[in-house]
Amino acid sequence: MKKHIQITIAILLLFVVKLSAQPAGLNDYNLVWTRQSANSSESMPCGGGDVGLNVWVENGDLLFYVSQSGTFDENNCMLKLGRVRVKLSPNPFDGENFKQELHLKEGFVTIQGDHNGVKATAKLWVDVFRPVIHVEVDANQPVSTEATYESWRTEDRPLRKLESFANSYKWAAPEGLTTKADQVEFSEGGVLFCHRNSGETVFDVTVRQQQLDAVKDQLDNPLENLTFGGLMQGTNMVPAGETSGKYVDTEFKGFKLQSKTPSKKQELKIYLHTAQTASREVWKDELSTLRSQSQKQGTKAYQQTQKWWADFWNRSFVFIQPNNKNEQSVSWQVGRNYQLFRYMLACNAYGKYPTKFNGGLFTVDPVFTDSTRAFTADFRNWGGGTFTAQNQRLVYFPMLKNGDFDMLSCQFDFYLNTLKNATLRSQNYWGHDGACFTEQLENFGLPNPSEYGWKRPADYDPGRQYNAWLEYQWDTVLEFCHMILQDQQYSGADISKYLPLIESSLRFFDEHYRYLARERGSKELNADGQLVLYPGSACETYKMAYNSTSTIAALKTVTEELLALPEEYSSAIDYNFFAEMVKCIPPISFREIEGHKTIAPAKLWERVNNVEVPQLYPVYPWGMYGVGLPDLEVALNTWKYDPDALKFRSHKGWKQDAIFAARLGLTNEADSLVTLKLKDSGRRFPAFWGPGFDWTPDHNWGGSGMIALQEMLVQTVGDQIYLLPAWPRDRDVHFKLHLPKQTTVELNYENGRVEQLTVIPESRKADIQNLGDLMQ
Repeated sequence: MKKHIQITIAILLLFVVKLSAQPAGLNDYNLVWTRQSANSSESMPCGGGDVGLNVWVENGDLLFYVSQSGTFDENNCMLKLGRVRVKLSPNPFDGENFKQELHLKEGFVTIQGDHNGVKATAKLWVDVFRPVIHVEVDANQPVSTEATYESWRTEDRPLRKLESFANSYKWAAPEGLTTKADQVEFSEGGVLFCHRNSGETVFDVTVRQQQLDAVKDQLDNPLENLTFGGLMQGTNMVPAGETSGKYVDTEFKGFKLQSKTPSKKQELKIYLHTAQTASREVWKDELSTLRSQSQKQGTKAYQQTQKWWADFWNRSFVFIQPNNKNEQSVSWQVGRNYQLFRYMLACNAYGKYPTKFNGGLFTVDPVFTDSTRAFTADFRNWGGGTFTAQNQRLVYFPMLKNGDFDMLSCQFDFYLNTLKNATLRSQNYWGHDGACFTEQLENFGLPNPSEYGWKRPADYDPGRQYNAWLEYQWDTVLEFCHMILQDQQYSGADISKYLPLIESSLRFFDEHYRYLARERGSKELNADGQLVLYPGSACETYKMAYNSTSTIAALKTVTEELLALPEEYSSAIDYNFFAEMVKCIPPISFREIEGHKTIAPAKLWERVNNVEVPQLYPVYPWGMYGVGLPDLEVALNTWKYDPDALKFRSHKGWKQDAIFAARLGLTNEADSLVTLKLKDSGRRFPAFWGPGFDWTPDHNWGGSGMIALQEMLVQTVGDQIYLLPAWPRDRDVHFKLHLPKQTTVELNYENGRVEQLTVIPESRKADIQNLGDLMQ
């Protein structure tokens, strides 16, 4: 009773406590460069909607690469849409008086120059609601503008050794594989550029390889007739001929627009369009419609985009040491880089496809990441249309606490759109229901063909990947099912359309492991009436596993969450089936290490193949152990004593040890690992981490760091809320994050005590468990 009174008094004190000076806002995190860039690796991200630009100034020229979600060619490489070079004459960017700034709050980049009395500002922004790039030049005296669209794909380009790691063939490209040419031409007073998929694609090859020709006409094919490109036009600009040159390692052709007459103001627009269309002419008509609609918007497009960015930043934030800006402080860098990375994710808020873990929209010439990869700017390691689930999840899980619920749908829809193909796999190979999603999944829902295996034994099950890392790894889809169910808990979203995906993904395990048991003997279940999850896989690490812990935790959590959905979903769920299924899920296994009870990665396994730690997946993402939960000591023992957990510990890439530490309330360990993850990358743009295990910028590096920082700041267990469960008590922080039950928490923690707490709805303040401790 006394404790409850103390907490009540503490809460009341929050209404009268004197607020300190307001913390630094986003403007303190704007990135400002006062020298030009050496090359594309020193570029700055800009974007919106589903478009990303890498912007830099080199030798007085303004350059930017253009990327858009979903630009997959015949080989499933995610092609860039070209490079644009802008020159002004006389050139204000030729001198030393130079400034390039990323305006986070407004979502645009400006470049200012002053040389020999000529002053100018170039502003680059992308319409969030229409795929249109704007370049606006404002000078103090008339200047001539030259804008060149540069393409390295005007002819078929043979792919060299290792270059196919950027597409779905990876290390096993067939002889003579090429990137097919784009069509680039002057049209409608501008430059029209277009890539249209034609002929056989990797989809056709994969279907044939995986013995699915019998159902090919039922499979969805996102590559067929896919057409992408755009139109670059400028006010008062006309075609001025072709050029050629070489940038870094790649020769290109340029298509130049030039001012008719010098002007103080110049606007360049690039209209983009990506779609499956019946013909190139249909695509051009759709692009023309987009251009007309955009032109009708006038200044409203900019106003709408500004409102979107303002709303985006108002949803959530994390400011660390907000009243003590110090760019040399790694703690301050962590807070700044959290915002920078969230901005990068927002540039693909509404993409047709999820943000790619291996570079997102912001890859550049690959030689700056790996000197042995002297390829075109289209290159990224580990594929373009291949979506590796264990990496992708880390890009999207942090959007829940950030309140970026509108950005989740492209990841959810990726699985929903491939559900049909994944279900046909099960039916065709094994004659049972349930969707079989694999790791290393193509954008058409089948396993990556090279990971599936080109040289397979003749009698090998065609439904399985012939791959030492990926065999039997079918449970990663359940993390996205969990994410969907979490979205409903956090935002109250209507997830009705995703229920077939969740149900089918769960049903696969019941159907398939009963099927495998029947293949081995006369009984479908073990002596306790439970599924025998063998052969299985605990991540890519513990192979040929019997009752994998990561699989069991996933099945148990997702099934229970499905059954716990609000009553309005009850008629849409096969409640009786899943109520019985949850009884058949076997328990997690444990083992003793140095006299301590720990979580085992599986009941049994035959070999260790990678460096993941599935024995701690019950901590994250599955939330079965942690702060405020029973048997915390068992999870802590696993962290402290498991030899593989210790050996594999790292901050790099997709490693989630920082998240485990935060969930376990290990403040020092979490702080150390999060700092290593989110401090400056060592590249000019501080949130271009990597390559880690993948590529640069490494988005699952940033995502895992973002999740860990969130978990240090606030956690929930059921209805209970824990503030700063793994936060250093001597570090100031001001944050606003989202929680289940449509709850937001804004906390200003300064000089070792709470200075402000706002909880919406206010009734949720009663669920805070440790407020009294933070007030002392």
